[in-house]
Amino acid sequence: MSSLRASLDLIRMVRPEAGTAALEHEIAAERASSLGAAEQRVITALSALAMAGADRKAALAKAQNAVWAYFVQRELIGFRRHAEVIGDLGIPGDVLAGLGAMPAFKPSNGEAK
Repeated sequence: MSSLRASLDLIRMVRPEAGTAALEHEIAAERASSLGAAEQRVITALSALAMAGADRKAALAKAQNAVWAYFVQRELIGFRRHAEVIGDLGIPGDVLAGLGAMPAFKPSNGEAK
């Protein structure tokens, strides 16, 4: 019986909020890391777009997708305004104009139209 009482006393002494604080810190660190990786993908895609020649359609689509994913990541974290990062990263208007746009679906031979 004394071991049970000792266990209960130990549980009462431990603050549950201390455990959740550590978990919340881990989650915040993962969010920051994920956001940083998404931003790096935007920077890489915008650099490729800037270097693209006359046929920049694929680079533009890749940049639009990277920026869209970055904005979604920011919004999931709670950042709703993107004007500052648009300016900081130099995201061009043609990239912004196509955000969220999907190419037309073209069914393959085996799929219904």
